[in-house]
Amino acid sequence: MNNNSTNKKRRSVTGKGVGALVLVCLIVVLGVLIGKNINAVAPDIGPGKTPDGKPGSDISVSVTPDVQGGETDNGEQSGGITLPEIILPTRQPLPEFTPYAVESTQPGKYIGATAIYKNGETLASIADYVSDQTIDFGLGEDYSDFPGVLTFRGNNFRDGGSYGYAELRDEEFGTYWNAPTGALTSSDGYTWTGNGWTGQPLIAQWPKEVRQHMNMYDWAKEKDTLTEVIYASMDGYVYFYELTSGSKTRDALNLGYTFKGAGALDPRGYPVLYVGSGYNSARGGSHAFIISLLDCSILYEFGQYDNFALRAWHMFDSSALVDAETDTLIYPGESGILYLLRLNTNYDESAGTLSMEPEVVKWRYSAARSYGWLGFEASAAVWRGHLFLPDNGGNLICLDLNTLEVVWAQDILDDSNATPMIELENGHPYLYVSTSFHYGWRGTNTAEIPIWKIDAETGEIVWKHSYSCYTVKDVSGGVQGSPAMGKHDLEDLVFFPVSRYPTPAAGWLVALNKETGEQVWNVETQVYSWSSPTAFYTKDGKGYLIYCTSGGYMYLLDGLTGEMLDFMNLGSNVEASPAIFENTVVVGTRNNGIWGVNMK
Repeated sequence: MNNNSTNKKRRSVTGKGVGALVLVCLIVVLGVLIGKNINAVAPDIGPGKTPDGKPGSDISVSVTPDVQGGETDNGEQSGGITLPEIILPTRQPLPEFTPYAVESTQPGKYIGATAIYKNGETLASIADYVSDQTIDFGLGEDYSDFPGVLTFRGNNFRDGGSYGYAELRDEEFGTYWNAPTGALTSSDGYTWTGNGWTGQPLIAQWPKEVRQHMNMYDWAKEKDTLTEVIYASMDGYVYFYELTSGSKTRDALNLGYTFKGAGALDPRGYPVLYVGSGYNSARGGSHAFIISLLDCSILYEFGQYDNFALRAWHMFDSSALVDAETDTLIYPGESGILYLLRLNTNYDESAGTLSMEPEVVKWRYSAARSYGWLGFEASAAVWRGHLFLPDNGGNLICLDLNTLEVVWAQDILDDSNATPMIELENGHPYLYVSTSFHYGWRGTNTAEIPIWKIDAETGEIVWKHSYSCYTVKDVSGGVQGSPAMGKHDLEDLVFFPVSRYPTPAAGWLVALNKETGEQVWNVETQVYSWSSPTAFYTKDGKGYLIYCTSGGYMYLLDGLTGEMLDFMNLGSNVEASPAIFENTVVVGTRNNGIWGVNMK
């Protein structure tokens, strides 16, 4: 492991800081003398350095007032501070959302005929479709209250990828674990290794009661608190590790198919894994699995050689979502089919039993653009009853999940692998998205790669910021990773990885102003990135980024400035996207296994 902590800029203790400490101490003494309560904190004078040059500790002074008062000799309560009545905020109703097309986003410009399959037959008309229940997603932060990272980028807004808060004192990488992965040769002779794009791990902190019914090792069942990393890999296995130590929690599950995408866990905390393969196998055609994590048995399979598809490419790189209220799985496929499965889940936590009897609805589309491919590699973002999804043919689609009608469509030029991200501004939803440069579609050397902010109500472009990227056949340039949303002290920024820019081998991570689209900062790396940057925060709102590249490096960055705080050589190409649980980041590589790294 390589660290550059000696290059960090640290502030030393100054005379002003000492003076402030003295002043605070005098105030505390004075407060005690006059019987007042004081809550004083010294100014942030930052970490200093010890004589050997290593980062020192933070210095602060804090006095907690006795707000309860005491008791008199006869047991009666004495006087203290009378606190004001605490009134919890009333939860506001969700903003109404009724999207519509304008002239430039009429669906007919880009989308052709659509069809629906329900109850074993293709409906004669889209208008004949009636949803059994109303799908209505809320805020991303309300997708689940289960502790963990449960789907690609965390939720239906796709604005996460991290859980909880980190506590960083030294702003550097610390201890780590590394677990090996293998290889799988497909039926056509191609060998897949390690973890690829998008390849984000899933993380779940299972309750002890649930673990008693899982096929975990005894030590994992009995541990008071256990956070499990669940990682579907391209070697055909799903791996299970304890988050902080890397110890195996149970035997790996050998499904025998290449898994490129992230998969998803059930947001209700049910022990269920939804995962689709990204390539055909010697065992059969690519398809999606629903796995019980009680015993790692297969509950259901779908999508293999589906004759409802217009494109015979039955791969699943997307990461699913589950609407908890209607028990519905939402899973896009590269064949051009969107699968909606009413799961009919029956889970008894106390008995440790789980079953599903899915009812399947399928939606498919055709596209007006002749050179484009059908299908979806990116993951869907959802707000209220509407899904937003870019396709392989350069179309960004808004689909009503309850009528399965296309509301609007926007031209995004090229095969898009970036998952769109939703943010509400004063209750109004906007999307952030970009595209790739597929060799031969718009040229063979360079092409414009816009980053867009799009009005989710109409599909209209609010702003765009473009980069002229290079490409290579079968290893595209442009934006291949997905954006990261700035929150807390990063709330004005959105972050995108731009590959094969400004040279064919290099890459930029850019921070753009959400309001204007102007570039605020960039970090250039010698080797480009297909990985998605992941933002995480301390309790006081300070934001950081984890950023990985195809050169095998993982960087810890100050999110506000882009300053590199530390880096680590993981020894192999990182196409996968990291997930973070509190202080631990987990990511897989193509040829050097899975890494769990503690940040300190």
